[in-house]
Amino acid sequence: MKLNELNDNQGARHRRMRIGRGIGSGKGKTGGRGVKGQKSREGVSIKGFEGGQMPLHMRLPKRGFNNIFAKDYAEVNLGEIQKAVDAGKLTATDIDHAALKAAGLARGGKDGVRLLGKGSLTAKLNFTVQGVSAGAREAVEKAGGSVTVPEIVPAADKHKAKHRTAQAAAKAAKQG
Repeated sequence: MKLNELNDNQGARHRRMRIGRGIGSGKGKTGGRGVKGQKSREGVSIKGFEGGQMPLHMRLPKRGFNNIFAKDYAEVNLGEIQKAVDAGKLTATDIDHAALKAAGLARGGKDGVRLLGKGSLTAKLNFTVQGVSAGAREAVEKAGGSVTVPEIVPAADKHKAKHRTAQAAAKAAKQG
């Protein structure tokens, strides 16, 4: 083998077809698009069009819906947490979303963590999570730990409360 004998495998490089370059090229005149009509033109988007008949995607019934208000929780089972404690990935006794994420247990969950009761827990741990199942709460308390679920106040309620305190302050200033 010499440097001047190096070449690509047969068929590895293929020149692109130059269409519309005369009848002798084999792809002249209509450029491989057939003859006349809408599809022979440029910028055609008629996928799913069935000649005026109601298209299949419109004939089929709609099913289900996408809840735009659904919360996105990272669901973590107690068995996984116990495995992480045994492996030394979780060392703190106070556990929240950040600790679970650092241990690689909580993936995603932009609205927080929900604790589920699959598996068993023997370590005494204190959880601060956004949701907990009844079985998980019972198992954590049985192991000697506790579960705290912070109350979430919607932004609208915060605004109303702020407005009420401002009104009360103004009223007190008028009276006093």
